[in-house]
Amino acid sequence: MSQVSLDRDLSLALRVADAADAVSLAGFNSRSFSVMRKADKSEVTEIDRATETAITNILRLERPEHSVYGEEHGIVGPADAKFQWVIDPIDGTSNFVRGVPVWASLIALVCDNVPVLGVVSAPAMNMRWWAHIKSDAFFNGSKISVSNIDELRRASLSITTNKKWDDLGAGESLAKLRCDVSRVRGYGDFWQHMLVAQGAVDVAIDNVGLAPYDIAALVPIVQRAGGQCSDRLGENNWRANTLISSNSLLHDATLAYLPK
Repeated sequence: MSQVSLDRDLSLALRVADAADAVSLAGFNSRSFSVMRKADKSEVTEIDRATETAITNILRLERPEHSVYGEEHGIVGPADAKFQWVIDPIDGTSNFVRGVPVWASLIALVCDNVPVLGVVSAPAMNMRWWAHIKSDAFFNGSKISVSNIDELRRASLSITTNKKWDDLGAGESLAKLRCDVSRVRGYGDFWQHMLVAQGAVDVAIDNVGLAPYDIAALVPIVQRAGGQCSDRLGENNWRANTLISSNSLLHDATLAYLPK
């Protein structure tokens, strides 16, 4: 893809993020939405669905030859499209439901199975990150880069664990990792990976059980900030069910704690 086409698609993605913010933030502030449970027992609101509809409508109008793959409505448009927009309308729905402002719309463009563009917009925090594969990474308009911490004993770690990590036999090794770093917090969801891109956190480990729309938009931003993303096996696989991001310097050392 050319720089010009990527810049044009990024401009569209930022406009789509504005439209998503208008729907999601109004719903968040109203506190008047209903909450349902999907088949996997995760929460969903009509605001999730309305936000995805707003995103999809613009993308299908502006890029009819592209498809859209969203968390709530699946694939819309040509299933064999070379370009696919991968959308999570509200990443962090549980936070959204409880009134916690840490949630965001994730908007990615994937070309030939590679995420080439990502926008992460968190309107309740007035925060937005973006990048494409031929640009720098940005936070609220300023260029960002990962940290230069090269020892785990000096590292800041954000980790979100669930029972599935224990089921993989990672409980003891992750407990040791927590002891071996300098600082541990659980910022969760998209935010921990964006903090890695900003250089505020050095390593982020997410839950087991992620979906492609949880990951795709994050990858270009972390990578263009100088960081690294992989699954627990070390593969750069945005369709995996795990995500580890780092400043690159600590990636191999972190993966050594994870079960293969």
